[in-house]
Amino acid sequence: MNTTHLDGFRIVIGDWQQCANDATRIRHEVFVEEQQVPLHEEIDGRDVQCVHAVVYAANDEPVATGRLLPDGHIGRMAVRKPYRGRGVGAFLLGRLVDEARRRGHLQVELAAQLHARNFYAAQGFVAEGAVFLDAGIEHVSMRRVLTA
Repeated sequence: MNTTHLDGFRIVIGDWQQCANDATRIRHEVFVEEQQVPLHEEIDGRDVQCVHAVVYAANDEPVATGRLLPDGHIGRMAVRKPYRGRGVGAFLLGRLVDEARRRGHLQVELAAQLHARNFYAAQGFVAEGAVFLDAGIEHVSMRRVLTA
């Protein structure tokens, strides 16, 4: 397990066994409750293959999560509503990109919800292809080439 800090927040990078409880709680709140994603679509069986990141507030409350798949895809990025707009998402994404680079990936890809496209573009991701539906939500594929 690996930990980094940013302005009252810390991030833990670990495997599913280490991160499952807090990551599941955040994803359920954001995707299932807030965005109405069906539970069977949120749980895809790939979590055990991934590297996970969980961001914690100063009081140790889990506030954000994301994962890196073995093929370099970043996914399941979720920030709890009270913590949005505070740099937590950029902190989380940056650490996942760093982890991908550390693992030798030359690029990272993700499927961005359409409303978050500008957030990802500001982090160096470029949109590719047409808008598509995933779990009834509009998404766009985005890619970022990694430099050494």
